[in-house]
Amino acid sequence: MENMGFVSLVPPLLSIALAVTFRNVILSLFAGLFTGLLILSGGNPLEATTSTIRDYLTPQLTDSYNAAVIVLLFFIGGFVSLVEHSGGGAAMAGRTITYLNTKAKTQVAAWCGGLIIFFSDMGTPLIVGPVFEKIFDKVKASREKLAWILDSTSSPVAILIPFIGWGVYIMGLIGEEFGHLGIATSEFSAFVQAIPFQFYAILTVLAIPAVAIAGIDFGAMSRADQRVKDTGQLYWPGSTPLRNVDTDHAHAGVASHSSLIWLPLSVLFVTLFGLLIAAGFPFETVPGSQFRVALSTAYLFASVVLIAMMLLFKVKRLVAIFDTYLGGMQKMVNVVLILVLAWSLGSLLKEMGTASYIVELTKGTIPPFIVPAIVFLSAAGMSFATGSSWGTFAIMLPLAIPMAAGLEAPIIVSIAAVLSGGIFGDHCSPISDSTILASTGAGCDHIDHVKTQLPYALVNGAIALVSFLIAGITQSSFTVIISIAAMIVIFYWLAKRQNRKALGH
Repeated sequence: MENMGFVSLVPPLLSIALAVTFRNVILSLFAGLFTGLLILSGGNPLEATTSTIRDYLTPQLTDSYNAAVIVLLFFIGGFVSLVEHSGGGAAMAGRTITYLNTKAKTQVAAWCGGLIIFFSDMGTPLIVGPVFEKIFDKVKASREKLAWILDSTSSPVAILIPFIGWGVYIMGLIGEEFGHLGIATSEFSAFVQAIPFQFYAILTVLAIPAVAIAGIDFGAMSRADQRVKDTGQLYWPGSTPLRNVDTDHAHAGVASHSSLIWLPLSVLFVTLFGLLIAAGFPFETVPGSQFRVALSTAYLFASVVLIAMMLLFKVKRLVAIFDTYLGGMQKMVNVVLILVLAWSLGSLLKEMGTASYIVELTKGTIPPFIVPAIVFLSAAGMSFATGSSWGTFAIMLPLAIPMAAGLEAPIIVSIAAVLSGGIFGDHCSPISDSTILASTGAGCDHIDHVKTQLPYALVNGAIALVSFLIAGITQSSFTVIISIAAMIVIFYWLAKRQNRKALGH
């Protein structure tokens, strides 16, 4: 395996360092790409610039596979924006309010609300939060608990679904690397196979009903709930709740209907699975190209139905609806830029032999089964420092996939380790946009949210790390069952331990 030696590590290390320092993924990826081409051109900046445009950016944009991914992302962006501004999510959540008379029911209902808004990680806190905050106050559950539920049903849910923006983005990165390595498995199949190994996301999502039903709070969260129960105070003295929700986003004053969410989503699912079944799913492997066409068609049909319904219910005028749709598409430009730069950097790293150099350094010294655990920790550290899981995926997947292949480590488990690590670091990071939005949606002090969420995140992160060690050896998806059981036992033990301390035993 040919490589340029240590110099091949310069582009990815520079990208990581800049991402951590400036928290700007686009700048970091471009700097890494340009620096690598500067090295290849012998230090000629003009040649490096022309090569960046001619040999990397333009081919990535004109490649038929990449173009289909970009088109799909724009369709998804438009649809998500329509749903978020239709008020359907808030209307659906609002219909459950009359049945919520206990803390457990309220917390589980908020969890269900987060699951329903699966198509938008950013929309979950701003749609579900304002609906449930007063109900949480009524049943004397803390705002910190609501913020944790909002945070735990945003990106951890989105990362598990292949047919929304998150899945398409990740499959775009996976498909590029599989193409370089000559791996025949489709990126869709790889993503689906990786789902049972996304230990952190699965544990985080399932922790909510476990904690709500069994009442196994611990750490700062237990103290926050006790504060509300004993004193009725929504916040600690000196706390400053975040509340800067876009009134349009929160649907203030919009008389909406729950059918605005369930009917378009039904059209989406029927169209998508109808086209996939016609292509042989689930008995035959569906090529990535067919999956993208089916998904683009499904999102387009769902958008047309939703636009018609918004006109029917007089949510907005046609011009405003169309502006909303285009605005959603525009929000995907940053995602497209990150993808194109990540694809370009991946091609450059292949040319420089970065992965083969890492394999050369580590082969014989690192057992293959430990690779997923190392990848998980690396992705978690980067995501925590940058506050961006998407940026972490863009930099780590082009490194982790060829590294796993070269070291004969389980590739699917390693992909899941990047995804889990990115979510774990993002979940713990106080500078993460999803963490900030969760505090905002719950009307909670941001630092209070971080403090109360961190113990749950750290426990689940530790379980995920051990699970990746086990999965690296066994490659068995049943590892997730052990992980879930371990989470429930540890949460229960920590809650009992805290209760004994509170009683003075």
